[in-house]
Amino acid sequence: MTTNTELKQRRLAAAPRGVGVMCEFHAAQADNALITDVEGNQYIDFAAGIAVLNTGHRHPRIVAAVQEQLTHFTHTAYQIVPYESAISLAERINALSPIDGPAKTAFFTTGVEAVENAVKIARFATGRSGVIAFQGAFHGRTLMGLTLTGKVLPYKAGFGAMVPDVYHVPFPAKDVTVEDSLAAIHMLFKTDVAPQRVAAIILEPVQGEGGFNPVPTALFEGLRKICDEHGILLIADEVQTGFARTGKLFAMEHHTVKADLITMAKSLGGGMPISGVVGRAAVMDAPNPGGLGGTYAANPLAVAAAHAVLDVIEGEKLCARAVELGDRLQTRLKAIQQKDAGISDVRGLGSMVAVEFHNATTGAPDAARVNAIVQAALAKGLLLLTCGLYGNVIRFLHPLTIEDAQFDKALDLIEAAIAG
Repeated sequence: MTTNTELKQRRLAAAPRGVGVMCEFHAAQADNALITDVEGNQYIDFAAGIAVLNTGHRHPRIVAAVQEQLTHFTHTAYQIVPYESAISLAERINALSPIDGPAKTAFFTTGVEAVENAVKIARFATGRSGVIAFQGAFHGRTLMGLTLTGKVLPYKAGFGAMVPDVYHVPFPAKDVTVEDSLAAIHMLFKTDVAPQRVAAIILEPVQGEGGFNPVPTALFEGLRKICDEHGILLIADEVQTGFARTGKLFAMEHHTVKADLITMAKSLGGGMPISGVVGRAAVMDAPNPGGLGGTYAANPLAVAAAHAVLDVIEGEKLCARAVELGDRLQTRLKAIQQKDAGISDVRGLGSMVAVEFHNATTGAPDAARVNAIVQAALAKGLLLLTCGLYGNVIRFLHPLTIEDAQFDKALDLIEAAIAG
């Protein structure tokens, strides 16, 4: 039997350290919310491939859809020889997305590709180059993604100059209000970039890496007003929030205003690599033919998986399930908070839930305790992830298809790990 230690040694010898790896174990099998490693150890998965597996590992309908597509073809390059399944997926996304008026969708492969292409589309449609993002945001690891991301370590450090004409403003969390964020944009217009040079404002409806901070509706309303006044496009980055995670298919459905462009990826493919941008048809049609695309964009196997994901979300009522599971998790965490002075906040939207820790004496962010809790949970067979600018937040990304008994067991493990 190959051991985890042997595989770790091989990995360290073969792969660069820049690809950070969290776990010391190596997957051999995964089913719904359970991962089995090469030594037979099992872990309840509350990471879900970083929000990729809202429908769980190897959902039977997704497996069947990919297997069926394998009997036809695996690749033609959609922009060379197109196929009906990609067209019908775009039609489904167009009909489901919270976009004003007629919509169109372009597919890509990774989340950051969707972000990059949304910026390209916005720049072409407006004839402008400036982009405004938020502190604490995460938009990917390519150069434009890094530039938009509002966190230096570990993402930006050492990679040199960023893309020009990108500006960051404070995100409304902690001591920053919605009014502060909007005022910072107006000040930006006076000190750094004229609004007539700004193509887009981009933000996540719930900040992911930044700490699972939901965007207040008032901020979206203020941004929509600014965008409409100055001809700026509003981009909602739903790479992590999309496809039932927050209790809606898209997190933007929680708000009173609509974005002009929405990026998507992660759970759209249920484990297969696919991303996309959906937006107002006139905006999406702005770039010239050939300006968008990619060799593997709209890969037919991933497209088949995405159709199955949408079927599962609807058929198994996963939006309602996300709300139910998120409520149960928050209820347990808030009960723990009553007895634990180190928990400074429990927050979330649907099943996009987080708990934040600080030092009960000094009030400082307590990343050390968070890391200890994550390691304690892992030792007990539960996989958790951290986030936040200071690394003092635990985020919960359980599959929405998790069985109730397994979910209850995970809640007990979380409480035991926090108790130490």
